[in-house]
Amino acid sequence: MKSLCRAYYASVEDQKDVFQDIVLQLWRSFDAFRGESEIGTWIYRVSLNTILNKVRNDKRKIVSEALSSAESHLSNAMADDDTEILHVVLQSLKDVDKAVVILYLEGYKNKEIATILNITATNVSTRFNRIKAELKSRFKIHDHEIT
Repeated sequence: MKSLCRAYYASVEDQKDVFQDIVLQLWRSFDAFRGESEIGTWIYRVSLNTILNKVRNDKRKIVSEALSSAESHLSNAMADDDTEILHVVLQSLKDVDKAVVILYLEGYKNKEIATILNITATNVSTRFNRIKAELKSRFKIHDHEIT
């Protein structure tokens, strides 16, 4: 849950606030848990919905600090300007697309991502391929090739 908070809020204070909102929502929603999925999947889904609702209500721009961890993995092989390009592209993604990237980087499989985001596994693959294509085109502009 904390990685989700970091993904959508840059300041530690905002992260703490949204984390408290998530815990409260989990407490309120526990009776609604029907056991049709794993408890962890349900917790992740409630957490993500709570965050997305808060983002919409606050009308804030989403700042993804979880992407910094992805950047640190990639930055070993890339220059600073490349990391900046990656960050800009990822910041421009829609909420669901950003969640797909974050979950993928956290090691989730397409089917798990689909369950968490309530979309099909095919939709996850399509979104991820579009994101990769966007990254490739941005990096080709700067004379780099990624796979």
